[in-house]
Amino acid sequence: MKIRSLFILSLFWLCEVTAQTDSSIIAQMYRTALTKGQSYQMLEQLAGGIGGRLSGSPQSYKAVAWGKKVMEKWGFDSVWLQPCMVPHWVRGAKEECSVKYSKGKLFTSEKLRICALGGSMATPKEGITAEIVMVDSVSELAKLGEAKVKGKIVFFSRPMDRAKITTFEAYGGAVDQRYSGPSEAAQYGAVGTIVRSMDIGISDYPHTGTMKYNDSFPKVPCGAISTQAAEDLMKILKTDPHAKLYMKMNCKTLPDTLSYNVVGEIRGSEKPEEIICVGGHLDSWDNGDGAHDDGAGCVHSIEAVRLFKALGIRPKRTIRAVLFMNEENGVRGGNKYAELAKLNNEKHIVAIESDGGGHVPKGFGMSGASEEQMKKFMEFAKLFQPYHVYEFTNHGGGTDIGPLREQGVPQMGFIPDSQRYFDLHHTEIDIMKNVNRRELELGSATIGAMLYLLSEYGL
Repeated sequence: MKIRSLFILSLFWLCEVTAQTDSSIIAQMYRTALTKGQSYQMLEQLAGGIGGRLSGSPQSYKAVAWGKKVMEKWGFDSVWLQPCMVPHWVRGAKEECSVKYSKGKLFTSEKLRICALGGSMATPKEGITAEIVMVDSVSELAKLGEAKVKGKIVFFSRPMDRAKITTFEAYGGAVDQRYSGPSEAAQYGAVGTIVRSMDIGISDYPHTGTMKYNDSFPKVPCGAISTQAAEDLMKILKTDPHAKLYMKMNCKTLPDTLSYNVVGEIRGSEKPEEIICVGGHLDSWDNGDGAHDDGAGCVHSIEAVRLFKALGIRPKRTIRAVLFMNEENGVRGGNKYAELAKLNNEKHIVAIESDGGGHVPKGFGMSGASEEQMKKFMEFAKLFQPYHVYEFTNHGGGTDIGPLREQGVPQMGFIPDSQRYFDLHHTEIDIMKNVNRRELELGSATIGAMLYLLSEYGL
């Protein structure tokens, strides 16, 4: 009995020592990220220095060169490029939009803030002018039919739901009108579309974003107006339902072009064949400098791996940072990464994505995991509590790591606080000065800590 008791006591002691060691290493990661971190400096170079990085643009190629150079600088074991063909859409000269309406016995004109949606065709050189038909949803178009839509500009007016606590849920509830609305309107004869920006609040910054044409229907120009412009237009249409909208856009789509994912890794000391990848997308929209979306995710990923080098920690499993190209308007980089992982017979045990901005970290969500894997993931949570990181959920992932799902790879999404994210998302104010240094560094440390636990214990 005494021997058995001593054995149990020794096991308990061993568990305590392991937990203390994990806590100590995680504490070092946070301390190093906050006092000697490189996240903010890297983001200054990427977002502040290079600027917006839409796929195929000169800035996107500068970003690829930067990503490779910086990972080599931090001494990653291997750094390489993965070629992929990407779409090349160009915005052109600044867009114009105004509404002409009756005010009593007089006519007046009011300018509206607009930006073209990514992938849109241009208007004719002189622009287009037409009456407006306002709808609350894509499905409402079918009720109106060709009789009420043909020859008009469709205005998709549904706002994001402000009652949703999770703003990404509100985004998901409204974004269909931006993505598929133009083709849905075109099948009933619309000559163009505008959509209320995907913004939870009221501002005068239009939000761009991708849309997708259905080749079965005509292609029409499509833009997003600011939420303030949308509010103003709704009021105008109540007093003058025959108001006319003028819009002019100068965008064009060029042939697909060659670009690259940037990949860097530290090889595992015990199980190098087991890969843990973490990534963000290197491309961004062109109207801001993509500091939050997704420069933050890129530097989170690099810094999380760099912390291992800075602290002299050799991971047991291979940890890999991936800067994906073309998340915003094609996901070509994510698809290529998964394709090559399968071709090379790589064994990814988990994939993590950071694409929610550089705000204060809240936790992680995971999907595609077994019950046993989810249990281990939830057990990690207690080690994050000293850093006020509490949100561990059974729903997570990301656009770029999504293609790995077919290979049975569990998907983990890093969760920062999202309440301010859609103030900036896809706008001209997603810029470096709107990133908080400390919040960004905390995010890098949180991801670094998760990488450490996964490299030690697997999933």
